[in-house]
Amino acid sequence: MYSQPERLAHDTAGPLEPVGPSPIVRLVMRPMTKVLNPLIVKLAGRPHFRMAAQIQHVGRRSGRTYTTPVSARRTDDMVVIALTFGNQSDWSRNVRSAGRASIRIEGEGYDVTQPHIMSREEARPLVRAAFSLVERTGFRLLGIKQVMALRLVTATHLPGVTAAPNASSR
Repeated sequence: MYSQPERLAHDTAGPLEPVGPSPIVRLVMRPMTKVLNPLIVKLAGRPHFRMAAQIQHVGRRSGRTYTTPVSARRTDDMVVIALTFGNQSDWSRNVRSAGRASIRIEGEGYDVTQPHIMSREEARPLVRAAFSLVERTGFRLLGIKQVMALRLVTATHLPGVTAAPNASSR
């Protein structure tokens, strides 16, 4: 999954430098995910389960739909996802390749588009708005270096569609 570093197109800013998981994530969390993911994916995205959201994405090679648990929060018209396993995880690459996904956060479903990888420094205002101090501290302890920001799909963000005046974007 991470063995071949590849340079992926990143928005219009040029190639994306591959960033894998931190050593602590590689040593501690990756082995646990094989056991815990089936349980977490069933709970993720449900109301009152802030620990994880569910992102649905389409495989870039297989065309299959996958559901993956992620640490995500909504802030205004954005969804921010901590890249615990780096920007080379399959779900991250799938979402960037497709340019869109669906996500379920605390019981609410959203379509998202325009994936954008941001460094921890670049994303600081978004992360502060979306995640609690405890969550942000956990990200630092885990060595998370990047987040993915996605824009909520609303009538104003769809090509060729104009939103009605006073239309709600939620």
